[in-house]
Amino acid sequence: MRCSGTLSRAAVLAAVGALVGCGAPASPGGGGSAAPTTSASSSAAASATGSGTATATDSPASATATPSATLPEDWKTFTTSDGKLAFDLPSVWTIKDPAGQTPQGGGVFVEVRNPAGKAMATLRTNMVVGAECTTKQPYGMYDSEPLPALKQSGSTPRFTFESRQDDTATDPAKMTILAYGITSAPEPTGPTACPIAHFFTWPPSGAMFGGVYNPFDTTPGNPPNVDSPEAYKETPEYKNIRGMITSLRPAG
Repeated sequence: MRCSGTLSRAAVLAAVGALVGCGAPASPGGGGSAAPTTSASSSAAASATGSGTATATDSPASATATPSATLPEDWKTFTTSDGKLAFDLPSVWTIKDPAGQTPQGGGVFVEVRNPAGKAMATLRTNMVVGAECTTKQPYGMYDSEPLPALKQSGSTPRFTFESRQDDTATDPAKMTILAYGITSAPEPTGPTACPIAHFFTWPPSGAMFGGVYNPFDTTPGNPPNVDSPEAYKETPEYKNIRGMITSLRPAG
């Protein structure tokens, strides 16, 4: 799979490194300078600074967050600084906004973290996506759900939790890539599939919202005694991640 441009470390993690679909900011530069909002009814924040690297800020689990009537009472709603997208998340999780350099022209780049500081997912918009499938690998599809709220030009993206198997790897930690996120890629058929491409169609080009599951990770805050994707699916962490990502929708 060939990528145009490069991604920062946070974006690479959310896109499953070099094995995931390709994407890059339209151009380098400063991102939005406004703090994130935590209300579905909040208006769009201030415009981008236009130059330099924006300073990242963490949005804490604030009592001022106002979740909608359909949310669990311990969840809040985050609206991106450009006012175009919103999603729900547990109130104890925080938003790093921006998570790194953001593209000029209104793109956003935010990272969601749990109380232990572990990255749950990364959302990035205004990405240039261009990829081709050069090799196919054995795959697993553990979860899949269409997301009609994000439908564009007749294409409905899906939330997926999936894997790819690298039979040439000798390190057990590198044999299987597992990731969850939103994709506009066709659903795999047959015994093999292209590398994971967690990018979806979103004006003006593409976006990403997802993350990586690493059963070998010993970061504090990881669910204990979880060593398979099937077991991970049953954890509160995964269920919260799934609920958060599938709640992504146009703001307003």
